[in-house]
Amino acid sequence: MDKNTLSKGWFKKAENDLRAAEHLITIDNPPTDTVCFHCEQCAEKYLKGYLTLKEVEFEKSHDLDYLLDECKKFDPQFERLRDIAEDLSPYAVEIRYPDDFVSIPINEAQGAINKAKAVKDLVLGKSHSEK
Repeated sequence: MDKNTLSKGWFKKAENDLRAAEHLITIDNPPTDTVCFHCEQCAEKYLKGYLTLKEVEFEKSHDLDYLLDECKKFDPQFERLRDIAEDLSPYAVEIRYPDDFVSIPINEAQGAINKAKAVKDLVLGKSHSEK
């Protein structure tokens, strides 16, 4: 599969995670932990899509900091996402299991959606300008 097709696949999966989060936040008593998980997944997949466009073979990882470091090798503006990565990263693994269950306020979950959108906007802006 060529890099453009594969990166579009990453972006489509990322967009599906974002759409799921945006839908879930609207229901009564939303599962905010799940919303936040989808937001982390969205950010992760957008970064992986960008790296795929750059033909970078990256580790199988949920580590947003690692992915940002790889993206920064091509564009230092990715550093602007560092705080977002630090905020979203705990949602990748830690909140997924019952022994670590944490109740997440709805405003925090909405903030996670906004952060995922910020990653999307930067990645797509860079991806489209470099094709």
